[in-house]
Amino acid sequence: MPDQPLKATYQPNHDEAARQAFVGALKTHLNGPLEARLARRFEEELEPAFVAKHGRPPANREEGTEAFADDHLFQLWGSAVYASQDLMWETVDETCSRLLPEFEARRQLLAEKDTLGRLELNEDLVLPEPICHVEIHRQPGGYFGQPGESSLRPGLDYLSSGEIYMAAKGIAVGGKAGEPGRGRFIVDVLKRRFPDAAPRSILDLGCGAGIQTIAFKEAFPDAEVWGVDLSAPFVTFAHTWAEDQGIAINYRQADARHTGFADGQFDLIVSHILFHETWHDIVPAIMQEAHRLLAPGGIFLNADTPFQPDRISMPRQVTNHWQVVNNGEPFWTGYADTDMREALIQAGFAAEQVFADYEPAGGGEFYFFGGRKAS
Repeated sequence: MPDQPLKATYQPNHDEAARQAFVGALKTHLNGPLEARLARRFEEELEPAFVAKHGRPPANREEGTEAFADDHLFQLWGSAVYASQDLMWETVDETCSRLLPEFEARRQLLAEKDTLGRLELNEDLVLPEPICHVEIHRQPGGYFGQPGESSLRPGLDYLSSGEIYMAAKGIAVGGKAGEPGRGRFIVDVLKRRFPDAAPRSILDLGCGAGIQTIAFKEAFPDAEVWGVDLSAPFVTFAHTWAEDQGIAINYRQADARHTGFADGQFDLIVSHILFHETWHDIVPAIMQEAHRLLAPGGIFLNADTPFQPDRISMPRQVTNHWQVVNNGEPFWTGYADTDMREALIQAGFAAEQVFADYEPAGGGEFYFFGGRKAS
């Protein structure tokens, strides 16, 4: 085997980067100027036609979809968005296929050494329905890979697509693929909202490929940091990535409803886009588990997509619903319709200690919700 580099890095070559930049620009156009044209079409033509037929404007996204259904511009938009998702996975596949042997070699090399952080996999974990059968974002093979698979490929795929995806949604907050830009943004929000926060133990729920988890160890280097995710390939990738950079973070494969940690073990629990990728029926149990795990005075802070129906226009509700039906976002609707503030209260957080509001991010915003456990 040839000598290995000091650490594996995610770096598209010139041609790969050019193709990925094209896909990013296409997605940005579809989510920006073309959706703006759809909004004008709705205001000027489609809504008046719906009113003429029904005597009132569309009352919800289902009726809004009816108004849009036969419109050629809407059909063009949907076809282009679907194709752009295929293009994204095709382009990042070139980079991931080229780099995967290097990442796997680094994992093998690290496995022969003492590690800074722990990796705990659970072969007996039963993945919940319907999450285990969904290819979220239409990621090829999904987040879990094949049963028993240990490849780093799902994590590498997720890393490679993340910044393209977020930038196209207008909520990129800096950093290139492999950098914890969104995690650092969450840390900034945490310090602004809770200036006294000095956690000694931190849990990242639904940590995915673990990139954003690194930001919490950066911000609080003396804290014990854990990342938890259902996906064994994800936490394996996360552990390899952190170890390769000399960062001591622990990762556990576990269900966010039943993490296996002790009561009151954590001072800070965070999540990043966990809830819109989670079946809404299990949200109460996740909230209850977070409340159980927090020490008195501990903080629960979640950042997610800002697409609640009462906040966005009818055309945006329709295009978001199209993503639910057609483009690998099946849990988005249940999440967006959930009153997170009420869910937090029902989980045990005091009403005066919870919040659900918005923070500007890049050209858009993030939805932040959480609370502080009573002291």
